[in-house]
Formats: sequence, C-alpha cells, structure tokens
Amino acid sequence: MELKTDVSPLTDQQLERIHEERKSQIKQAALKVFAQHGIAGTKISSIAAAAGISQGLSYRYFNSKEELYTELVREALYEADSTLGRLHEFPGSPADQIRELTRIMLDREHRLYFLLIRQVQISEDAPDAAKKLLAQHPPEKTIENIIPIFIKGQQEGEFYEGDPVELLLCYFSVITGLMLQESPADEDFWSRQIDVLMRMVKKSG
Repeated sequence: MELKTDVSPLTDQQLERIHEERKSQIKQAALKVFAQHGIAGTKISSIAAAAGISQGLSYRYFNSKEELYTELVREALYEADSTLGRLHEFPGSPADQIRELTRIMLDREHRLYFLLIRQVQISEDAPDAAKKLLAQHPPEKTIENIIPIFIKGQQEGEFYEGDPVELLLCYFSVITGLMLQESPADEDFWSRQIDVLMRMVKKSG
C-alpha cells in the first residue's frame, strides 16, 4: 500500500523568512566570535560552528568573512545612529536621557557592537569597506548630538557646570573604556553601576 503525503511546496514568502532567519542566526554567532577574536583570528568555520550550521551552508549567505564583518559594522553604526537620533525622545529629564543612553551602551549586545567598531578603529586587518563606513561616523558626531541635552541639564541644575564637550568626552571615555573590559562579575555588572557612573556629571540630590 502506497502512502501518500500531501506536502505543499514552500511559498516565496516562507522561503524568504527562512533565509532571513538563518542569515540572522549566522550574524548573531559571528558578532560574538568577531568581538572575541577579531577578524584576523576568526575563520568562517568557527562562525559556522558557533551558528550550528555547516561551513558550506554559510557561504550561501556570505561570500567571505570580510563581507560578513563589514555588514555587522554597518549594522553597529546604524544602531548607534538610531539610538542617538531618538535620544531627545527618551522620557524624563536630561539626566534620565543620558542615563538611558548609558544603559543602552552597556547592554550586552551593544557592547559587542562597540568592540567591533573599536577593532576597525585600531586594527590594520579590518576590511577597507568597514574602515570607509567608520570614516563616515566620526566620534565627534556622537558628542555633537548629545551636547544640546547636556546643556539643557546644566541650565536646569542637573549637571555640573563647565565645558559640556569636555565633560561629555570625559564621561563617555570612561563608559567606552568599561565596554572594552571584561565584567568582574556577571555580564550585567557594569549596567548595574550606572548611578555610580552618572556621579561624574550629575549633581547629587
């Protein structure tokens, strides 16, 4: 007796969803591997193993580790721009907004993105395409987006008086430095220290 199976072929929409899910799976694995080992110390086989797929399958989505690395850098920069663009929409006072920005920066996924960007800044092995992307997003641009909110906080008595650029550079130099450090306890250790870190720029009371 012949068994008949009624298995309908996948639609284009379903195939596209599967493709995007697998691509996202590869990128999430690659972000962790790249952040830990850098592009020079990473092989496609290592990314494939971390993603739980075959090395051959990974090449169906990305032609090289350089292409994958550059795409992750593009996403990291987009995420940074998106967060800064929404900064003035964050609820609360200027201090609340700066605090939320700090929390986002110290979030685990954002920390990995930052490590990737930092690699591009200092590594000779970073792909030229990634370096060109980073050149379009100078660090000064980040400070410029935050200055109006910080000045408003100074005017309202939340932040210390002084040159807002210098104060913000000092503050975010510390934050970015912490993002490069291994947490002394669990992954969320630095995120729980935000109130302590805010004392660098925020008046008590």
